[in-house]
Amino acid sequence: MDLNRRIFIKGAGATSVLSALPVKWVFADQLPAAVTPLDISALTWTKAEDLPSYFKVLNTHPLNAFPPEHKLAPAVTPADASFIRWNGIVPDFKALDAKTWTFKVDGESVATPKTYTIDELKRRFKHYTLQLLIECGGNSRSGFFPSTKGNQWNNAGVFCSEWTGVLVSDVLKDCGIKADAIYTGHHGVDRHLSGKGEAISRGVPIKAALEELGLIAWSMNGEDIPYLHGYPLRIVFGGRPGSVSQKAATGISVRNKVHDGHKMEAPAYQLPKYPIAPGESVDNKDYRIIEEMIVKSLIIEPQSGTELAVGQKIAIAGHAWAGLREVVKVEVSYDYGTRWFTAELEKPKNVAAWQQWKIELQLPSQGYYEIWAKATDSEGDSQPVVQPQWNPKGYMFNGCHRIAVRVV
Repeated sequence: MDLNRRIFIKGAGATSVLSALPVKWVFADQLPAAVTPLDISALTWTKAEDLPSYFKVLNTHPLNAFPPEHKLAPAVTPADASFIRWNGIVPDFKALDAKTWTFKVDGESVATPKTYTIDELKRRFKHYTLQLLIECGGNSRSGFFPSTKGNQWNNAGVFCSEWTGVLVSDVLKDCGIKADAIYTGHHGVDRHLSGKGEAISRGVPIKAALEELGLIAWSMNGEDIPYLHGYPLRIVFGGRPGSVSQKAATGISVRNKVHDGHKMEAPAYQLPKYPIAPGESVDNKDYRIIEEMIVKSLIIEPQSGTELAVGQKIAIAGHAWAGLREVVKVEVSYDYGTRWFTAELEKPKNVAAWQQWKIELQLPSQGYYEIWAKATDSEGDSQPVVQPQWNPKGYMFNGCHRIAVRVV
């Protein structure tokens, strides 16, 4: 492939050359319709109407977009139904060459810093394929009242795909970890919107890096990771804020302190240490880092607004997840929480994968109904039926998902 060829997005004032490009480079079959790699030298994205009709675009600089909730119906989320979240400048596609890509492990608490090619990672370490859920810390932010600053995600800032790679822990142990290690720092090629420095560099506690099923992955759903989802390598930690699953990953630093990379500082991806009133402000010193995601569920069948005939049973289905815990119960209500009915719930494929649930109900009469879903995790924590504790950044909303149906 001629990597000097200019690549545009449809509608940007130039003809798309997607059809002329090899799929192995562009992964066109995995990108949302009409989205193609850009000529990043322009550092621009097109208007929202130039993107697929089923994606809602929250920002173009940086790029943030999500699909409608019903697109998340498959147990394994396809790439073209997975939310897109970049923190800075989308990297130059021409620079993302898997053949020459390297991944560096360094930091104050590494005994022997090492640099690996993708081929070396594949040859030297055992491969794992896991279903791991990635959820934006601000998923469902639009549900908070009063509203908060930040991208107003609906409930589709989450997906659970199948990732193949090597364990972060295996690679770190190959380099040797010193006893004073506290945290990791994750690094990628995307740059800050100013063009200077990393757009984001977050990490996880060293215990998590050494004991959990975090991956350095090169495959998503059995194919090369698509461009917009982190090609050619992505660090993936399921059950933790999506911001630690670094796209276009270039390395991990093992730190002897809590990592101080960009967007580790308060209030980014942090919650108040104590409950506050809605709308109240908080000093930066009174925040704590979000380490794990929490219990939540999503109704994906039927779509909100569905009508059914009197006497017709309604099949309701969805997903539920609980960070690094397991969901043990999903309940559904059609009468505003007066009564709850227990759904059939599947076990997770592995830790940090979401679980499928379903139930069939008979609505009692003609009229308007709201279907609510509530999940409970293995530690006994359940979703609130209204909004959870309010916070200034609008993180971790896990109130019950609700849809509307009408019996006619």
